[in-house]
Amino acid sequence: MTLAAATELATATNEHLAHISNTLIYSSMAVYTLAFFAYIAEWLFGSRSKVARTAAALTAKQDGAAKAQGPAVAVKSAGGTAVLERPQVVVRSAAGSRDVPDGPGAHGGDVQGDLYGRIAVSLTALAFLVELSGVVARAASVERAPWGNMYEFNITFSTVAVGVYLTLLALKKNVRWIGLFLTTTVLLDLGLAVTVLYTASDQLVPALHSYWLYIHVSTAILCGAVFYVGAVGTLLYLFKDSYENKLVGGGKPGRFATSVLERLPASASLDKFAYRINAAVFPLWTFTIIAGSIWAESAWGRYWGWDPKETWAFITWVAYACYLHARSTAGWKGRKAAYIALIAFACWLFNYYGVNIFVSGKHSYAGV
Repeated sequence: MTLAAATELATATNEHLAHISNTLIYSSMAVYTLAFFAYIAEWLFGSRSKVARTAAALTAKQDGAAKAQGPAVAVKSAGGTAVLERPQVVVRSAAGSRDVPDGPGAHGGDVQGDLYGRIAVSLTALAFLVELSGVVARAASVERAPWGNMYEFNITFSTVAVGVYLTLLALKKNVRWIGLFLTTTVLLDLGLAVTVLYTASDQLVPALHSYWLYIHVSTAILCGAVFYVGAVGTLLYLFKDSYENKLVGGGKPGRFATSVLERLPASASLDKFAYRINAAVFPLWTFTIIAGSIWAESAWGRYWGWDPKETWAFITWVAYACYLHARSTAGWKGRKAAYIALIAFACWLFNYYGVNIFVSGKHSYAGV
């Protein structure tokens, strides 16, 4: 086979793989849509079930204390049996915080709602596998890591975000309530990717031909996906905290708000979840910035040049550092710290979308 024929065959193969990748991405969107409707069904059927009201937990403090104490303990002693009360267990981290039990979940204790929820998780897992195959096919079509432009970053980012969610479920974490919000944003992300950000398969510019591409960009994608999950938890915490505050103040939330928010974990649980997620990934984000600096020295001959992408990566780092510090400061715990967390995630989003689309710099070769 001549060199020209071999080149033509390779080109045709890569184009075929790119077509397969596009087909798989569209197929994953179809399955995510089915999962979206299944999550909707879970919430709808859950709304009709008779679950314990959060208001009752807030007002009936004596009953709540009794539940926290648990059943009595029988202890055998010489000549008889003594009955001791189980000591009260404090389950919330902050002293003086509301002792509110976690909600039952989106299914609200309804059997049929729970069935739809399980179907939704299965469809989400299937869509994840299909989308992951699409990302792998895209990588094969360009013969490199599929992170050379915003389209490739988007499809990889949504894949990793769903992977984080499924991993938490596999670890028996109570996070199925994220499913509806996750599939909604993933569908928006993929819709934006295939309509506005799509870029045909192409080779990288010379500056990107480095093993640091695999290290720096992969960790950036993972951090973004985990930060996204933390941001969802933070946002829901703010809604749930307002709901609980209104109940404590004797107010009566709307029917829709009550139906949705009473099934979520308690605000203290959501706050703790978001904090642990962000705190766990913050060291990796620090490593991402360091790895980018080392790569910059190799590609451009300097570690740091205050390029717009570098600047906003640093701003994001500072914002999350402020959040973690505020979360450990008495006067800034709770809602104030949550606002900082959302600002930090907004900085991450602007670092990706805003800088790439509206600001020119050395990272602009990634384009859209």
